[in-house]
Amino acid sequence: MIRAARADELERLRGIELAAGEIFRSLGMDAIAEDEPLTVTELALFQTRGGALVFTDASDVPVAYLLLERLDGNAHVEQLSVHPSHARRGLGSELLDNAEKWAQAEGLEWLTLTTFRDVPWNAPYYRRLGFEELEPDMLDDGLRGILECETLVGLSRWPRIAMRRRVEPHSAGAASVSLY
Repeated sequence: MIRAARADELERLRGIELAAGEIFRSLGMDAIAEDEPLTVTELALFQTRGGALVFTDASDVPVAYLLLERLDGNAHVEQLSVHPSHARRGLGSELLDNAEKWAQAEGLEWLTLTTFRDVPWNAPYYRRLGFEELEPDMLDDGLRGILECETLVGLSRWPRIAMRRRVEPHSAGAASVSLY
C-alpha cells in the first residue's frame, strides 16, 4: 500500500536508503554505498508537506519510499529507494505512478529527477518507465542547480543526468492526491 510517511517512520526511511545503497558496491561505487542519507530533520521537511510517500508491507511497515517536491513548475523526485528485500517487485514504479497522479491533479506537465546515467537500476530503469534524458540546454534553473550541487559533493565521479517524463493530463474522474 502507498501512503504518506509518518514522522515516527523517518529513521526507518534512512535505513531503507542505506540498505538500498549497498548494491552500488558491486559497481565499485563504495562512496555512494557509504553516503549518509538525508537526516531525519531533512526528511521531516518532505514529510510535513506530504512529499514523503511510502510503500508498506502487509504489516504496514515502509519498505520503499519516494520524496517529491515542486521544482521549476514540475513535480521533482528527490529520492526513490526500495529496500533490497523488496526489490524487483515494481514498488518503485508504483511510487512513481503515484507521484504522477499528484502532478496530474496539480496540472503539472513533467515528472523530473536526476540519476546516474550508467547504473543499470538508475537511468536505464527510468528509460523503461518512460523517462527521457534532458540535454544541458533543456535544463531549467532548478535541475541545473541540483546537478551543480551533485558535482560539488562528488557525485560527478560517475556521470549524472536529469530526466523527465510527461505527465498525462488530469482527467475529470481521476482521484485527487494531496502533497502540500
